[in-house]
Amino acid sequence: MQQGQPSTKTIAAIAVAAFAVYLGIYYWPAIEGVIRVALSSLVPIILGFVLAYPLNILMSFYERHLFPQDGRPLVLRLRPIVSLVAAIASLVGIIAAVVVIVVPQLIDCVRLLVDELPVALASLGRWLEDTGILTPETIDAIGDSLEAFDWKTGVGSAASVIMSGVVDVVAGVASGTANFVLAFVFALFVLLSKDRLSRQANLLLERYMPGHALTRLRYVLAVADDCFHRFLVGQCTEAAILGVLCALGMLVLGLPHPWMIGALTAFMALIPIVGALLSGVIGAFLILMESPVQALVFLVFIIVLQQLEGDLIYPHVVGSSIQLPGIWVLAAVTVGGGAFGILGMFVGVPLAATAYRLLRNDVYRTGAVDVQPSDEPASPR
Repeated sequence: MQQGQPSTKTIAAIAVAAFAVYLGIYYWPAIEGVIRVALSSLVPIILGFVLAYPLNILMSFYERHLFPQDGRPLVLRLRPIVSLVAAIASLVGIIAAVVVIVVPQLIDCVRLLVDELPVALASLGRWLEDTGILTPETIDAIGDSLEAFDWKTGVGSAASVIMSGVVDVVAGVASGTANFVLAFVFALFVLLSKDRLSRQANLLLERYMPGHALTRLRYVLAVADDCFHRFLVGQCTEAAILGVLCALGMLVLGLPHPWMIGALTAFMALIPIVGALLSGVIGAFLILMESPVQALVFLVFIIVLQQLEGDLIYPHVVGSSIQLPGIWVLAAVTVGGGAFGILGMFVGVPLAATAYRLLRNDVYRTGAVDVQPSDEPASPR
C-alpha cells in the first residue's frame, strides 16, 4: 500500500459509520420513541439524584455534629439514619412553618377578595358609565349579543373543554405524584448507601479510565460540587435575609400581613433575582384588597428592597460564597432564564461559577479547588 493512502480497516470503519448515520436518520422516528420511553422511565431516578443532593448537605451537617468523636460500631451504623431523619425533619419543619404562616392569611385575603369583588365590579361599572365608555347603546348591543348567543352549544363546548382539561390535569398530577414518591424513596436509598456507592464508582472509574483523565475528572467534579454546595447555602441565606428585611420593613411602615408576605418573599427568593419580584406582585395585590394607599407604599418599599437585593445582597452573599463576580452572577441568571426559564436561572449561576473557577485555575496554572476571589493568582496547595 502506498504511503498516505487509507488502509482497508479505515475505509471499512468509515463505511460502517456512514451506514450507521444513514440508519439513524432513516429510522429516527422509531429511535426517538425509544429514547422518549427510556427517558420517561428514568425520570424518577434522575429526580431522585436531584433530591438527594440538597438533602445530603443537611445530612452531612448532622453527621459532622452528631457524635463526631464516637467510633463505636453501633453509633457508626446509626449515624447515617439519624442524620437523614434529622435532615428530613428540618426540611419538613421549615416548609410547615412557611405554610402555617402564609396559608391562613392567604385564605383570609382570598375571602376578602370574594366579598369585595361585587362592590369593585359595581364601582367599575359606574366609572365606565361616568366616563362615557359604557353608553346605553353599548349596553343594548351587549344585551342583543347575549340573547343571540347559542347558550346550549356554547355551554356544551365549554364543558367539553373543561372536562378534557380536568382529566389532563388529574392525570398529570397523579403521574407527577407517583414520580416524586418514587424519586424520594430512591433518594433515601442513595443517601443511606452513599459511601458504598462512592466506593463502587471509584472502583469502576479506576478500572476503565486512564490515570490522568481520572484525575482531571475528579478535579472538575470537586469544583462543581463545591460551587453547587456554596450556591445552595448562599441562596438559602440570601432568601432568609430578604424575608426578614421585608417583614421588618413592613412592620416599621405599618403595612398589613408583614410576616405572611415576609415568609412568602423568603420562599420565593429561592428563585434567583426574579423571586422577590413575584412575591412583591402577590403582596401588593393582597394589600390592595385592604388599602390602595398602603399597596402603593408597599410597591415603593419592595422596589427599593429589590434594588438592594439585586445590586448588593444577592451578588455579595451568593456571588462571594461561590467566588463569582456580581456581574457574572447577573449574566448567568439572564442567560439561563432566557434559555431554560426558572430552572435555567437556578442552575445557571453554579454552572457559571464552575466554569469561571475552572478557567481561572487553568489560567493561573493551579490545581486548587478553592481559588481566592481576588484578581491575583492563588498559590497552589
